[in-house]
Amino acid sequence: MNLTRPPTRPQWNAVVLGGGDPNDPLAAAHHVHVKTLIPVAGHPMALHVLRALRDSGRVGRITYVGPTTPDMDPLIDVRVTDQGQLLRNLEAGVQALGDTGARVLVSTADIPMLRPEELRDLLDEAPDAALVYPVVRRQDCEAAYPGVQRTFVKVRDGIFTGGNLFLLDPGLVGKFLPRLREVLAARKAPLKLAALIGPSVLLKLLTGRLTVKTLEEKVSAILQVPARALITPHASVGTDIDKEDDLTLAERILRA
Repeated sequence: MNLTRPPTRPQWNAVVLGGGDPNDPLAAAHHVHVKTLIPVAGHPMALHVLRALRDSGRVGRITYVGPTTPDMDPLIDVRVTDQGQLLRNLEAGVQALGDTGARVLVSTADIPMLRPEELRDLLDEAPDAALVYPVVRRQDCEAAYPGVQRTFVKVRDGIFTGGNLFLLDPGLVGKFLPRLREVLAARKAPLKLAALIGPSVLLKLLTGRLTVKTLEEKVSAILQVPARALITPHASVGTDIDKEDDLTLAERILRA
């Protein structure tokens, strides 16, 4: 009697957002079309992200949105042309995956320090919600990368920076994407943003009295889908490459 269990099918597909502004000064300084193609430790930074996805053992199909290099292409199942806007790229990438029944990991291509085991840990810990957004505590970022400069937000539960990837149910993208567009459009208009968030929640946020649970509830109400935060200790999730100092850090970490 054969008791060998069949191999587990990956639970996730992935969309990697590798587009960008061709006028980005960091990309121009390194003579590439977009910054995600800048070499780090001898390879485009996007290639490190693709390898982490493949080596995690949790990801099936990968859609890549944006320009690629020949050494990246074997790791990609579907290539999608940069649509020029973040949410358009997200929507096009999810559509290109097709209806496979798997949940979707969406990642930017500028987090080259992400390791397969960190990604595996994050995906295995992810709650079952329509939208999951990983966040990293400040002390975890500073312990992993002393002196790293990130944007942090203080809430009652601690001081956090946002991750550069999130998890979603592809069947609900059409439901929350219009509301997400509305939020992003209001982010530079304080009165509109306050109206969306609500004055009491905004006041708590500004004074550091907001809790993660309250924020989850408010985001769920705004987007009209269940949304959860996922606190992860993996600083690489919240450390993207925006400037030369970030490149120097990534080069040192990856070569070590």
